[in-house]
Amino acid sequence: MVIQISHLRLIVAWACAVLAFVRAHASDGVAPTDAFYKRSSYTLPPELKLEASGIAVLPDGRAAIAIRKGEVWLLNNPTGDPAKPDLTLFAGGLHEPLGLTWHEGALYTTQRSEVTRLEDRNGDGVADRYSTAAKGWGISGNYHEYAYGPVFDGDGNLWVTLNVTIGTKLNLPGNRMGDPLWRGWAMRQKPGGKLEPMAAGLRSPFGIGVNAEGDVFATDQQGNWWGTCPLLHLREGKFFGHADSIRDTRRPESPVRDPGELPQDVTMVRAAEQIPGFALPAVWFPYVKMGQSATGIVCDQTGGAFGPFGGQLFVGDFTMALINRVFLEKVNGEYQGACFPFVRGLQSAVLQMAFLADGSMLVGESNRGWNSLGTRSYGLERVAWTGRTPFEILRMEAQTDGFLLTFTEPLDVTRPLGPESFTLTSYTYLYHAKYGSPETDTQKVEVISVEVAPSGRSVRLICTGLRPGYVHELRLGPLQAKDGSTLLHREAYYTLNQIPRRD
Repeated sequence: MVIQISHLRLIVAWACAVLAFVRAHASDGVAPTDAFYKRSSYTLPPELKLEASGIAVLPDGRAAIAIRKGEVWLLNNPTGDPAKPDLTLFAGGLHEPLGLTWHEGALYTTQRSEVTRLEDRNGDGVADRYSTAAKGWGISGNYHEYAYGPVFDGDGNLWVTLNVTIGTKLNLPGNRMGDPLWRGWAMRQKPGGKLEPMAAGLRSPFGIGVNAEGDVFATDQQGNWWGTCPLLHLREGKFFGHADSIRDTRRPESPVRDPGELPQDVTMVRAAEQIPGFALPAVWFPYVKMGQSATGIVCDQTGGAFGPFGGQLFVGDFTMALINRVFLEKVNGEYQGACFPFVRGLQSAVLQMAFLADGSMLVGESNRGWNSLGTRSYGLERVAWTGRTPFEILRMEAQTDGFLLTFTEPLDVTRPLGPESFTLTSYTYLYHAKYGSPETDTQKVEVISVEVAPSGRSVRLICTGLRPGYVHELRLGPLQAKDGSTLLHREAYYTLNQIPRRD
């Protein structure tokens, strides 16, 4: 009975969150996303449960798709008729591959215990060589000891991220039952080198990706120590907050300093001040408003074939079956930025995305293991730009005294625009071992004046009450573009870790 009541509470909480999300977006009165981005669902063979856990696009345009049950399939005509996909088996016998990438002539995927290089040396479309590319982390057999990736950064270094051991370790024959090595860490391997620990404090960092500059980012999951889902800039020596990784900071090869006793029920801002080596997320995804379980990351480097968002990141979400958009900038040497809604209402939980040769986005989906919105349990969708540009906030940039908003289309400058069209609030989350956190320490940020550029492309908001380390939530009125269109999405969430210094 206790288990049943516990499950019922989780279901009720999830249903309430979804209902709040639907109500929040039911009356936006904006044009549907499909007018700008067309979605197509691939018709898959009924015998193939294509729970896509990794996607990589090959130089010849084919798409390789890893599935949770240990196989890699080739979609030989990804930009063709989605009703007639040409799928062939490329590799099998893998142990829960959670990620896939193409690098220097081969596919790489991360299994439970290693990164594997898959090669097709005779060109027949089937892998004929499986070799270990990287290894060196511990596993006990626990269900949640996932390993993700890999990705390669701008210097050609291989990166993976490792889930913490959630729950009881499995006592397998021959297992020494010590603490599995480097759980909750990001690991890096230089070309020709060995896998080394880089950053600690992760929980369940499913998404791992690279931006246009070659820097590595990861998403993590709301839970204990995480008030909501973050986007993290991975780099050497940083601690992101989850306690389970601390034991390995005491090893001589650890680049992360032992943070000592962690504070409880303080704001994330205070935690960053008190904990040695602590790094705040580059971006927070406010809970429900921007999803509930962030997943894969992909950077738009299509040269405009996917619309106006070149260089920005797209981040999936499992529970809400959606994709968000992220603009990043460096302020005082640190990444921070804003997240925006992009595409909602996909057919299943979003796990991974990749851009195809024609600039469209391939989306891999599976709701295995958790609840998600959508009508299917797994599948593939393709998102293609129609050529029509949506009226959106393109960028939200931090200023010394406010924010600069740049739009995809020029505003109608003949219409008056004042502070009343912009509502700003700031808040943060609690840092504690409990599961999740409400928005806390919420305050209004006053917009005291608005400066519209003569071109109508940008608006400068002069504000009082900016707070470093806090999410700044922006709500806009029904702004109108020069062509008469209204904003597709009227909300943005900027994580203001740093206020730009005055020159």
